Amino acid sequence: MNNLENKEIELLADFDDVLTVTEMRQALKIGRNKCYDLLTTGTIPSKRIGRDYRIPKINIINYLQNA
Repeated sequence: MNNLENKEIELLADFDDVLTVTEMRQALKIGRNKCYDLLTTGTIPSKRIGRDYRIPKINIINYLQNA
């Protein structure tokens, strides 16, 4: 693993393998609108369960590596 990957994993170490929108916002330090924009455009793949989103941690790591 390179240094960037280690930082991303450390950043998300306190979170479960699947995050909620609130947890994703806290991890990335972004606002509500930006969070939903990333999810609805598919920039960060997620699953929608009813009205709620569930975001696999690996998808956030991939987003940070490719951003």
